[in-house]
Amino acid sequence: MPDHSSNSNEVDIEFRNATKRFENVVAVDDVSLSVERGAFFSFLGPSGCGKTTSLRLIAGFDQPSEGDVFISGASVVGIPPHKRPVNMVFQQYALFPHMDVAENIGYGLRQRSPKPDRQDITRRVDETLEMVRLSGYGKRRVWELSGGQQQRVALARALINHPTCLLLDEPLAALDRKLRREMQIELQTLQRDVGITFILVTHDQEEALSMSDRICIMREGRIVQSGSPRELYDEPLNRYVADFVGKTNFFDGEIIEARDSAITLKSESGQVLVGVQPKKAAPLVNGSRACVAVRPEMISINAADKNVGDDSIALHGEVMNRIFLGEHSEYLVATVEYGEVMVLSPKSVENSNRSFAPGDRVSLSWRPESVLVLGDT
Repeated sequence: MPDHSSNSNEVDIEFRNATKRFENVVAVDDVSLSVERGAFFSFLGPSGCGKTTSLRLIAGFDQPSEGDVFISGASVVGIPPHKRPVNMVFQQYALFPHMDVAENIGYGLRQRSPKPDRQDITRRVDETLEMVRLSGYGKRRVWELSGGQQQRVALARALINHPTCLLLDEPLAALDRKLRREMQIELQTLQRDVGITFILVTHDQEEALSMSDRICIMREGRIVQSGSPRELYDEPLNRYVADFVGKTNFFDGEIIEARDSAITLKSESGQVLVGVQPKKAAPLVNGSRACVAVRPEMISINAADKNVGDDSIALHGEVMNRIFLGEHSEYLVATVEYGEVMVLSPKSVENSNRSFAPGDRVSLSWRPESVLVLGDT
């Protein structure tokens, strides 16, 4: 991840109470945020949450109905896309099929006024090809390239003009899983090398968590929570965030005691659970509805007759399904107390203990400190 220690006070992108309406639809609703210079920032959320419209407000393809958008401290409201110091990489890359790779990459330079001379364009195209590991591919046609190579050409075309900010609109969606993972690593490396701000729009939580140093989760045009991947995963402010970032087991109930961050909840099945509330979450009060959230990797699965520690929460059930995923196995266990519970068991644990099959009776346990108590909003 980029090191922000020397530029933590410098902001490349800022929204101030930005709202975007399309007739009766509010796509972005009174959003205020800032993106530090050199950050890898992601807008994350489901379709229709406002993330793509937010990116378009930065790019200049849309103008805010209210509020303001700043790039490097200057308002860009009313400024067209081609006059903004940003470039965009689209999901379908939008490469020109009648141009070779070098011509595609140098297109932006040729549109400048005054236009750089031919030797300067050639030199900069070659440097950019080397940056994206495509040296020697300048004369290739775009249809002769793989999906990953086309992605690199699109990135090179966007970077050659040295933009203040690179905007990425779901750029990896068209790639297969293995290539997508490789490109995630390449994007991280490239961002670190060029040192400019990257802003990614994605609905893929794994993509956002693996690449970003800050994520903004959106819902119905508003920011629900923003923070580092670890903050969002370990300290979600509500059920929506916990459900969207990673896999989680939820047990609904009612608060029967709220004392500082320690919360006691009575589940719908009558079980009493104790957990902690995230530090920045809105306070929960006695009698309010809430849920207990337990990440599946925090749950241990053992044979039904194995004892667990006295301070652990334990329950019994029957394995309904097991999916082998290489580095871990995913179990779905039916319990009397909480219904179906998902468990992720690392391969290292299963190698030293045992794996379970559908129909096996098992015990599940987790530590109280692994439990989060979350409100719905």
